[in-house]
Amino acid sequence: MPIIHHPDDATLMSFAAGSLGEALSAVIASHIDLCPRCAAEVRQMEHVGAALFDGLKPTGMSSLTVASLLRHDVSVKAERTETEVAGGIVPGPLTRFVGADLDQIPWKRLGIGVWHYPLPLSPGVKGDLRLLKVAPGQAMPEHGHGGAELTLLLRGSYRDEVGTFRRGDVADLDEDVEHRPVASLDEGCICLIASEEKARFRGLMARLVQPLTGF
Repeated sequence: MPIIHHPDDATLMSFAAGSLGEALSAVIASHIDLCPRCAAEVRQMEHVGAALFDGLKPTGMSSLTVASLLRHDVSVKAERTETEVAGGIVPGPLTRFVGADLDQIPWKRLGIGVWHYPLPLSPGVKGDLRLLKVAPGQAMPEHGHGGAELTLLLRGSYRDEVGTFRRGDVADLDEDVEHRPVASLDEGCICLIASEEKARFRGLMARLVQPLTGF
């Protein structure tokens, strides 16, 4: 299934320029690992703005945080075999956190039919990054966003007011969007979600438990 939903050009440009937040950058780096089209766009943006990065030095690998895995010069193969994009394969930028198999992640129960796995950010960095697993047919509470939110589908699919999202698709949302994602009936979904601010839930129960969930 081809990737239909891509990040906004402005988001890709911010990533190429190194100005996108750490959590959001992790989602873009993972999407680029699956999407030759966006990988090519980022490379082109980097070439155009190469002068801006003359003094940029690579990040060290001493700390296992998202920042240690991101690179401004993203190298991605334009051609991939069917096995490389199979449902169990984790995008390259995430493999040091969770390995190469989504089924081996030590999921933590978040609610009925929902599990999550928080991912570490650098100390003092703003935002939230986590993997989310939703059971087949399960709906997430209706909510808006306090800032930018990026969601990358890794397995399965979900639908909401914006459309239907499948593996490799990215939902690039802002504070103007409210939605209620519903996981597919056949296999549910697994997503990588990054957000700048807490979600704004409409329901009372979701708001009451929000301090416990971290969303």
